[in-house]
Amino acid sequence: MLNFAENPQEMRKLEMHELGRPDPESYRLLPKLPVVLVLDNIRSQQNVGSLFRTADAFLMERLLLCGITATPPHREIHRAALGATDSVAWEYHATAEEAVLQLKQDGYLIAGVEQVEGSTPLESFEPPAGKPLAVILGNEVNGMSDNLLPLCDIFLEIRQYGTKHSLNVSVCGGIVMWEVFRKMYRAIR
Repeated sequence: MLNFAENPQEMRKLEMHELGRPDPESYRLLPKLPVVLVLDNIRSQQNVGSLFRTADAFLMERLLLCGITATPPHREIHRAALGATDSVAWEYHATAEEAVLQLKQDGYLIAGVEQVEGSTPLESFEPPAGKPLAVILGNEVNGMSDNLLPLCDIFLEIRQYGTKHSLNVSVCGGIVMWEVFRKMYRAIR
């Protein structure tokens, strides 16, 4: 049911204190989704910051920053993250392959977000109950590194219907995080 305002002129934006958001210390204590984002050679610090901010919004477990992906503290990351680098756990790995091999050993389902033969449309993906998930987001130009492809258990694809063949990595990550959050959040509530 749509909720239309009876008098839109009487509407007001909520003040920050009315939103009821936790401070970074309280946030760290909240239960998180068992979801790790692996950022494979992300070039843009703004994209990294945006992914931190979205990971905070949707209670992701942590980010693994790999290869050339910039790490905090960095001015451009902080500009986009708006403080999320203080709330979201993160680690740096020299290569995404090293990170993914450790995640596999730790029992994570490895999901690459990439356009490959036989990929699963994101809207059809059901995260397996009781199993942690690692989502790999690739470089803005080249996508996921080729050496990661055989390490993936599944490939997810956001179907698109326009003329462009891809989305900005932070937009893609946001869509994936929202869809995974939507399907998994009830398990940690």
